[in-house]
Amino acid sequence: MNVTPTQWPRDEAARVGELVPWMQQLATEGDAEGAYPKAELATLQQVGVLAVPLPNEAPDLASERADILCRTLAQLGRGNLAVGRLVEAHINARHLITRFGTSGQRMQAIADVQAGELFALWVTDPPDEALRMMRHGDRILLQGSKMFCSGAGFATRALLTARDETGASRMLVATLGAGERVRPLEAPLQGMRGAVTGAVDFSGCSLPVEAVLGSPGDYLREPDFSAGAWRGSAVASGGLHNLVELAVGILRARGRADNPHQRERLGSAMIALETTRLWVQQVARVAEDPHTDPMDAVAYTGLARIAVESACLDGMRLVQRSLGLGAFRRGTAVERICRDLGTYLRQPAPDEVLTEAAAHFASHHLPGVTH
Repeated sequence: MNVTPTQWPRDEAARVGELVPWMQQLATEGDAEGAYPKAELATLQQVGVLAVPLPNEAPDLASERADILCRTLAQLGRGNLAVGRLVEAHINARHLITRFGTSGQRMQAIADVQAGELFALWVTDPPDEALRMMRHGDRILLQGSKMFCSGAGFATRALLTARDETGASRMLVATLGAGERVRPLEAPLQGMRGAVTGAVDFSGCSLPVEAVLGSPGDYLREPDFSAGAWRGSAVASGGLHNLVELAVGILRARGRADNPHQRERLGSAMIALETTRLWVQQVARVAEDPHTDPMDAVAYTGLARIAVESACLDGMRLVQRSLGLGAFRRGTAVERICRDLGTYLRQPAPDEVLTEAAAHFASHHLPGVTH
């Protein structure tokens, strides 16, 4: 899709909104082939979406930027959840570089983004061994691999976590294509096929010492580690939006939209959708506000994550019940979105996240609530 950036709206969310119908058309085809969404990412880069200003780049503008970023991610999820996953990881990596990087690293990341480089965030180790890093002169030698790597073989930059000689966890920013080996997951994921999630072996690769980002333990430092989950919730909300829109259209085409039982299900699905929209709008502001207490941000993001997960699961159930077996036909948009959304929502430790958030707010006020 050829576009002229100057002809597009200034708001990145509005630019993605213009692309949503086109992205939706390509999504089912890309899923069937398990193909990387090359055209979509190239167009998003061309219209400046991959360079969307981040809240933590300008604290005085954090609220305005959080709103735009939230709506941008939701529109991406509405267009194609797999594309949303890739861009969300790109944004997360940029956020961490801004948060923990030196001025030189931040400037390099900005230049890379402007040049069209896509950042990945690869932090999951195989069960048997973590990725290891060893200092050798002015180079960092790597041994081991990462798994669940979205964009494997296509992302050109990656933020990695690795264990150093002392066992401490460190972050690295790697330029890809210099010896790492990509392979499919031994058991491929059911959904998010377009995100091209694989495993990457870095054994024998080396990076300059300048690739080390931040200090030991920074990747797990709060609130960035947990509060960043709001961005995934925003993408998931967009996926539910697409699903509910499709269900309404299908029921209308079947002449079933006036059935009272279908109306009840649609009404409940719309409540679930609006629940996700309101939660992600608020959590974006809370999590990105530099004045929010860090543990308030972590706990509130936990509540939002569980609220969005629950609403999306309810919405999926209602749509599937409304459409019957038609919702499970391979090759249809509804089946793909349910599969992608179900996969995307499988984040770790949901019960722990909820109980820890509840414990925090049992003795603290919810952000924005006056007493």
